Amino acid sequence: MSTGSYKTMTVQTESRELQSRYSASIKGRQDVDIYPQVSGTLQKLCVKEGDRVTKGQTLFIIDQVPYQAALNTAKANLEAAKAAEATADLQYKSTQRLFDQKVVSDFDLQTAKNNLMSAKAAVAQMEAQVVNAANNLSYTVVKSPSNGVVGELPYRQGALVSSAIPEPLTTVSDNSEMYVYFSMPENDVLSLVRQYGSLEEAIKKMPKVQLMLNDGTMLPDSGVVESISGVLDTNTGSSQLRAAFPNTSHLLHTGSNGNVVMPVYYNNVIVIPQAATFELQDKVLAYKVVDGKAQSVNIQVAPQNNGTEYIVTDGLNVGDVIVAEGAGLLREGTPINANASAAAQQGAEKQGK
Repeated sequence: MSTGSYKTMTVQTESRELQSRYSASIKGRQDVDIYPQVSGTLQKLCVKEGDRVTKGQTLFIIDQVPYQAALNTAKANLEAAKAAEATADLQYKSTQRLFDQKVVSDFDLQTAKNNLMSAKAAVAQMEAQVVNAANNLSYTVVKSPSNGVVGELPYRQGALVSSAIPEPLTTVSDNSEMYVYFSMPENDVLSLVRQYGSLEEAIKKMPKVQLMLNDGTMLPDSGVVESISGVLDTNTGSSQLRAAFPNTSHLLHTGSNGNVVMPVYYNNVIVIPQAATFELQDKVLAYKVVDGKAQSVNIQVAPQNNGTEYIVTDGLNVGDVIVAEGAGLLREGTPINANASAAAQQGAEKQGK
């Protein structure tokens, strides 16, 4: 290619809004695994998978017969204990009168008193057993602890269940608002700290984020970053963030994945076309025009880009003239007629308007 046929540009500062994407996992604001508190045969499933339930709504009923029998027995034992207490009370009062008349000894009085105290303790014990039996009976009716959506139902009617079962009866997911977890590399975390002053300020001032679903569409609702871990994962060198998204469209489900799209603002930065660069051994280089010749220069670029431009963080200064296109075809020292190239560039821009 002859001298002067390369388009050049003068480096200037501009502003850009770019986007960073981070792989994310999605969970309900509150996912509660439902385990039975008593053992027994699953008598009835009161919900289906995917049903929306409210707090306190019955989900399952476990066989109540043995627990009702245990409650009846406890109540009967309580009545017997109360009768024994009444008898002991009468015996104590009678012994007290005889003691006052000096008919019986102090030993007899103390024995009657101890018998009454034992009877009272037995009543208290039986009352506790009634409460325990009533609780166990109530546990046979498994209720939802919160509003949400019913997940998988691995156990069917007739299955023997207990608190030690390997899988929960179901999971109730409160998906009115979803938590989206994603990891940010250390360099991006450092950039946030530099931009906002601290992680706390970053959480307060960070712009809203978007969520790209697995099918490539964007969730209509935007989210807010609520937390940034101050501890980096030693294996990945990244920090975990959590964003909250309203789920008014009901498109988000616990266990699904997506990509958090976070805006990144660059003000008064050097922006050059990617066509003005080339890579060599993992380095990004551009050609400056120095004394009419191409001179390669190693540049540092921001991790974010829009696919057509680079944000240059080091290696170029405002006012530098660089080759704007075809840098990969140039060789060190190739003659460049910067003026002619600039004029050609301006003429092409006018024709394009």
